[in-house]
Amino acid sequence: MMILRLLAVIFGVALIVLVALDAFETIVLPRRVTRRIRLALIFYRTARLGWVFLSHLFRSGSRRDAFLGYVGPLSLLGLLLFWAVLFVFGFALLLWGLALPLNALDHAISFLTYLYLSGTTFFTLGLGDITPVPGLGRFLVVSEVAFGFVFLALVISYVPVIYQAFSRRELRISLLDARAGSPSTAVELLRRNNAVTHPEELRTLLHEWEVWCADILESHLSYPILAYYRSQHEQQSWVEALTVILDTCALILTSLEVPPLPAARYTFAAARHAVVDLAQVLGASPMAEVNRLSTDEWTRVRDHLAAAGIPLKEGTASEKKLAKLRETYEPFVSGLAKRIQVALPPWLPPENALDDWQTSAWDEQFPSIHHTLKQVLRPPVNEIHSEASANDFPRRLDR
Repeated sequence: MMILRLLAVIFGVALIVLVALDAFETIVLPRRVTRRIRLALIFYRTARLGWVFLSHLFRSGSRRDAFLGYVGPLSLLGLLLFWAVLFVFGFALLLWGLALPLNALDHAISFLTYLYLSGTTFFTLGLGDITPVPGLGRFLVVSEVAFGFVFLALVISYVPVIYQAFSRRELRISLLDARAGSPSTAVELLRRNNAVTHPEELRTLLHEWEVWCADILESHLSYPILAYYRSQHEQQSWVEALTVILDTCALILTSLEVPPLPAARYTFAAARHAVVDLAQVLGASPMAEVNRLSTDEWTRVRDHLAAAGIPLKEGTASEKKLAKLRETYEPFVSGLAKRIQVALPPWLPPENALDDWQTSAWDEQFPSIHHTLKQVLRPPVNEIHSEASANDFPRRLDR
């Protein structure tokens, strides 16, 4: 019995230290932890097996996406509960292992009695029906109360930080809907953002997305649970947004008949840095032999952009160069998409697809809205092409 109690003391102390260290690294420490054996990591990986299995039970894509929307918040609450239970269990083992005397109405004191005392102490209930006698017991009880207060303070401060970072992320993703369509594509991003007539607007846009990529990298490395918080609409996700930005920069750097914009280089570097590091943190293995752009689709991309007055380089050299550049990020975004159960964006927009902002629950009641919005807010391609010729495009970008 003495050996069993000694093991309980050792295991209880180790459990308290491990939980405290894990909570500190997850909530307080503002940098990535490279240690593979962590309680939070074990919890998230175990929970992920459950929700991935359950998600396959939903045949409807919208229902599956709605179910997966609960995964991030529930995983966060589950982790906090997991820590609290381990704290209570660890102190109960410590108190029972030391066989500390208690003032209790029930003279039959067992491990469950110490577990009850630990639970009421950690959550600061203060019922008073079971109390320790003066000495080491009271010191440990006071210590557990202190842990409980600190834990509560960390939880109160942690949740708002998570949702502030989520709000910053989703703000830019929501803007991408009107800028690049639903689902968003690199071709639509170049076509809609005046790549011909107003290159400064494209340069400013790329810089803003460079800052967004850096923010994603910093916030999601510090709080990986954010990666599982899904966007408001089914066709939107942070992985999709990163992929669209990488596709856009890759097109600008390899295929446009103009000197590459410096902003495209910097934005590409920031976006690739984000996807590579986040793939490592989330345990998303890169997927080899990924090809999201076939030769036929590449031809359609050229035709689509040419019709909008955005010329691409002739020959197969630019296509091969683009394929090489895509190999530096597509395996990572594919791994991330598989990990968090989202779809990657296509290169070309679907025909007759409506943006999310163009739809509502009252579409059948107002059938003329779609036609009006398309006529007024999306000028014909030949109208765009008439504003600036292909020969004028390089000169404008160089200014």
